[in-house]
Amino acid sequence: MFIELTDHLRCPADHPEQFLVLMPATMNGRQVEEGTLGCPLCNRSYPIEQGVARFGSTEAVERADVADAGRRGAAVDLDAGALVALLGLGSPGGYVVLVGSFGQVAAALAEELPGVALVLVNSDVDAGDLPFASAVRAPTIPLKTSSMRGVALGPGFASDPAWVAAAARVVLPGNRVVGQGSNPAQPDLEVAASAGGCWVGVRARGGYPAAPSE
Repeated sequence: MFIELTDHLRCPADHPEQFLVLMPATMNGRQVEEGTLGCPLCNRSYPIEQGVARFGSTEAVERADVADAGRRGAAVDLDAGALVALLGLGSPGGYVVLVGSFGQVAAALAEELPGVALVLVNSDVDAGDLPFASAVRAPTIPLKTSSMRGVALGPGFASDPAWVAAAARVVLPGNRVVGQGSNPAQPDLEVAASAGGCWVGVRARGGYPAAPSE
């Protein structure tokens, strides 16, 4: 896990949005290989194992891994170049979230977008060899509200209202979510384009309360 991502991680438990405290045990450059993330509000802790941050109990993560196995390995219809264009990205800086099998284009996307950090959520791809990349396993997107430059939802996730809502929450107002699946019915996400089983949604400006002070 890319150490700077800690500033954007949030506890996924059902309470007001709360930052996490990182206690690294093993580092490889700026990547955390082993360690723990702790929530000061609910006292939950989440392990980082072999570079992957795992949110939830061991049993919950294992159940999610089984449930997501099919959609993590599904084929994606967009290559890195198309994804960059649909997300409207062309400058360095910030973070892009790749959910599920969109992790398959992470290496090519890193070349297309030098200086942009990637967050691979519930992906089978090893993020360890990618610069500024992080891998997480979670029942939702455990990131700060209105903090990401873009989100790409892979097959299965893009048709799941809970994951679409999570993507709309974490992306910056006015920025885009790309999905491969049925068109979403998310009030704060306006579908700007849809073709070939893929859609582009633009996050409405406003609509979420400010994150609590840290």
